[in-house]
Amino acid sequence: MTATETRPESTRPAAQPVLTFDDVLLEFSGVTALNGVSFTVDPGELFAVIGPNGAGKTSIFNVLSGVYRPQRGSVRFGDEELIGRKPHAIARLGIARTFQNIELFSNLTVLDNLMLGRHHHHPYGVLAAFAWLGKARRNELANRVAVEEIVDFLELAQWRRMPVGLLPYGVQKRVELGRALASEPKLLLLDEPVAGMNLEETEDMARFILDIRDELGLPMVMVEHDMGLVMDLADRIMVVDFGRPIRTGRPREVATDPDVVRAYLGEEHKIVDHAGVQQAGGERA
Repeated sequence: MTATETRPESTRPAAQPVLTFDDVLLEFSGVTALNGVSFTVDPGELFAVIGPNGAGKTSIFNVLSGVYRPQRGSVRFGDEELIGRKPHAIARLGIARTFQNIELFSNLTVLDNLMLGRHHHHPYGVLAAFAWLGKARRNELANRVAVEEIVDFLELAQWRRMPVGLLPYGVQKRVELGRALASEPKLLLLDEPVAGMNLEETEDMARFILDIRDELGLPMVMVEHDMGLVMDLADRIMVVDFGRPIRTGRPREVATDPDVVRAYLGEEHKIVDHAGVQQAGGERA
């Protein structure tokens, strides 16, 4: 299935949410970044958050990652409350994040960058690792196998031993996605995964995101400005504006909602449904 094909409505049975973001209030010196934001993410679901610039999308990710601590509300990952936990503790629970700006070690190879994503899977001590003994060696070999599987999954084989800094931008973004997958997360946060990409790179990334959902069954929360991509990929979408949620629903429901269209008027972004109808401007995309 390509990223531009229309998918049927999900028939996924109801299950306990993987993530519950409940009535969150976040303020900075009297400025409200999030106000009463609530949503859930179901197992295997690709949930997208969209909104105009400054709407609060990044704040949601920073709350999920433990960077910001809200003044009110609850964020539960399964049965675990996330508010009050440090970012590294949240990562250890199984939440991995990619970033809009690539955060890789440019002088290291693709394989080395992916191995860094396995650091939570190194339970042995320094001496054992240094001596290459027993459990340390077995774990190292297992980690290498896991990384090679990611190389195959994201079609990175031809660049596997090249320094990341020498690779095309779109491939670097793919490596960053691979490093997040290397941690074997239970929930993946995608922060503008196609930002700055050309059309071919965007189509490749869209294909990999669909594979992560459909083949790995990994639930994801995605923030993205490419509205066409969001409408094609997401199972459900939440629209935020001035820190408040204004609509949550299926892509077509969101694309035709008057409040959503109104929030985007004057913005460069276009709300496009699966049929390619530009809702904000009334022209055919």
